Amino acid sequence: MSESEGTKFILNVGKNEKNGFPRGLNHGISKFFVQIQSVVKSRLSRLAKQDGMSLVRSVKRNGNRSVCYSEAELNEQLQAWRENPSWDDKPPIIKVTAPKGSLCNLNVEVDAGLPPDAVYNIVIDPDNRRVFKNIKEVISRKVLIDEGHRQVVDLDQAAVWKFLWWSGTISVNVLVDQNREDHSLKFKQPKTGFMKKFEGCWRVEPLFVDEAMCYPFKPSTKEEYNACTRGKGRIGSRVSLEQILEPAIVPPPPISWYLRGITSRTVEMLITDMLAETARIRGGGYQPQKSKPGENLDLVGNTTDIKERWMLHRRKAKPSHKRLLTSK
Repeated sequence: MSESEGTKFILNVGKNEKNGFPRGLNHGISKFFVQIQSVVKSRLSRLAKQDGMSLVRSVKRNGNRSVCYSEAELNEQLQAWRENPSWDDKPPIIKVTAPKGSLCNLNVEVDAGLPPDAVYNIVIDPDNRRVFKNIKEVISRKVLIDEGHRQVVDLDQAAVWKFLWWSGTISVNVLVDQNREDHSLKFKQPKTGFMKKFEGCWRVEPLFVDEAMCYPFKPSTKEEYNACTRGKGRIGSRVSLEQILEPAIVPPPPISWYLRGITSRTVEMLITDMLAETARIRGGGYQPQKSKPGENLDLVGNTTDIKERWMLHRRKAKPSHKRLLTSK
């Protein structure tokens, strides 16, 4: 709803002689109606910004600190997705690097067909083992800090890993700092052991799926997007994950290749399970797609054939060896 589409208030206060009121009284009445017009226009302007959005509930904690969220707005978005569940789930883009002294660093990015709040609810759900198949059980979960929008949780769970013909479980203990205000989740291993460093961060950002409805205007905020689509535009999510794994002792190849492969496959399983759950919630079927060539930069770590691994590794090593020879 915009001001031009709403009721137009027109005041004609220039004809003082014909309305039968004294000039002083007429001036006071005119001023009164001008003030009313100003108030109504201000109200219409605020409604235009909130068009398509429900009332926001505010929960106050710790004095002046407050967090704003809207369950009604989330329900409206979920309803919009159920009415139009068309969405093409693309495979995640996984980039794996192996810096010196580290087993691997992973950077993952994928788009999901649900709003950030809904995707974030899946990630932080205490009972998310029903969604993520690689979580066998939650051994313990203790909330250390609770500020409403932000929680710090001591989490201990048993995770399942699979690679080639091998599989098993491993106990993972992490401190999780989850903040709904920016839809972030940071995790870190509190104690060093076999893993010297195990940490990372999830982020969920809004994605304006029906942005074409706003053309030629390009919305930069959720409020602008809701206003130009009149609350009918679907909001998706851009999910990113950064993860660092640094063991106390980095194993040599080919063991390091297998471990990197296990890590990347485990993360890929997490993303696949998450996308399947978003498809279930919006009422659409999930059909996973295979990654396209070049999307995963760690070809060695994701090749299952041992001979092919050695060939790829030698191909990657030859160009760097030639550069060293030519630089001398």
